[in-house]
Formats: sequence, structure tokens, C-alpha cells
Amino acid sequence: MRILLLGNANRPGVQEEAEKLARVIRQHCDIVLIDLLQEKDLTNVTADIALVLGGDGAILRAARQMGYHQTPVLGVNLGKLGFLADLSPDDLCACLPAVMEGQFRVTWHLMFECVARGAEGLQTFLGLNDVVVRSGTPFHIIDLNVIVDGETVSSFSGDGLILGTPIGSTAYNLSAGGPILGQELQAFVLTPICPHSLTNRPLVDSADKEYTIALRHDAPGATLMIDGHETLTLTVGQPVLVRRAPVRFGLVKVAGHSYYQTLRHKLRWGTGPNYRAEP
Repeated sequence: MRILLLGNANRPGVQEEAEKLARVIRQHCDIVLIDLLQEKDLTNVTADIALVLGGDGAILRAARQMGYHQTPVLGVNLGKLGFLADLSPDDLCACLPAVMEGQFRVTWHLMFECVARGAEGLQTFLGLNDVVVRSGTPFHIIDLNVIVDGETVSSFSGDGLILGTPIGSTAYNLSAGGPILGQELQAFVLTPICPHSLTNRPLVDSADKEYTIALRHDAPGATLMIDGHETLTLTVGQPVLVRRAPVRFGLVKVAGHSYYQTLRHKLRWGTGPNYRAEP
């Protein structure tokens, strides 16, 4: 089996952990490339699994780095939460022999393309989590149109809008009151950010449609963010188009680490009230 070893060496402990794990990994398989600085082109590198050390941010960076040549990712959490990177280094060492024997499954997840006008003209960005349009300095309210397959379906005023994938539904979308989507659904969720209305609610719709977000009026400071990484300034007359990408993100799942288990353990989803013990 051929392994990519990726991560974020700027995070404390990642470089040291990579050196330890590399020695263990080489006992079982080949490491074809190590990149802990996200500086190498991975589009022509062939491997069976990309082992990513860090947090969920490191996995998002790895997905961007692999571009339209995605390799299934096995995440090792060295960050704060690790929702996607749900193995500890000890967990990895324990399950590595089984993984090398093919005892795992790969789940495939929706990615998106975001087409927007930046400093270099019209650009297409590949993303995994979400597209966010929001107000910026001086933080005035912004007015948005949401257009689905050419039809205007909503117009509202507020702090902005999140358009997220199922993978991204447990990120900013969740904090803004949006729903959690099953990770393998082929759908987008649109969640207004603090809409000045009693009627605007999150919407879940098909990933087969195209979504356009447009400013209705000039809004100084209005900003487009893609996966919290790419940032562009928005103006009237520069709509943002979001559509399904022609590539999917692969996530390696090992025994004992299911999606619902991660929801329970990492986000405390579905836990009961802390009832007083009766005498």
C-alpha cells in the first residue's frame, strides 16, 4: 500500500509526531511523499491513502492541495476537536496493520466549485466545507438574493449567508443554527446568518442544482470566504455561483469510528439531560 503523509507542521507537535509515525508506517507500507508544509503539487501523485496529521483544517488544506485528483484521507487528530480527523496517534498505531490489509471502507462526499470574480478575473475554487458571504467592516447589514437554477427563491437582509455541504454542516452552519446533514447526502444547505426576519430559515436542497448568491445593493466590506481560506471582496454585479464539483472527497473509516459515534463523542449530540439521581 502507498501512503501520502500530509499535515500542518506549523501546529505544535505535528513535526515530532510525523517523525514517530513515519517509522511505524514504514514497517507496513511505502510512504511515497511527505509534505507537512502544504507546498508540493499532489495532482500527479498516486497513492492509496493520504494520512493527514493535524485537525480538520489540515484535512481541508489537504483536500485543496489534492485538487481534482483526490486520494482517500485518513485523519489523525493533533488539533482541538478533530471531527473529520477522529483517530488519535495511538488509535492509528493500533489499527494500522488492519488498514494495511484493507480492513477499512471509504465514504465519498460532496465537494463544490465556487465561481467568483477576483483580482485575476473570473476564478473557480474547489471546496469541501462551505461558501460564506458576509458583511465586513463597517459591519452594516447586507441585502442578498439567492437564486437556484435561475429562479430567485429568497431575498433577505442580514449578516450574510452560509452555503454548506454535508461535511461542512457541522462547522459554521451548525454554529449559525443550521441543520446537521448526513455526511453522504448529495445536498447543499443554505443558512442565513442573523437574518432581519422572522421567516427566513435554513434550506436543504439538491446538489444537482446551481446556486447563485448576489448582492442587491453596494455593501462596503462584503466578503466571500471559501472553506475559511480563500477570501474575495464582493460588489454589486459580481454574483457568486456554487455547483457540484466533478470530483468527490474520500474519507477512510475504520472499525469503531462511525459518523454517529463521532457526533456523540465530539459534539455531545443526542446526550440526555443531567438528571438528579433519585434517592
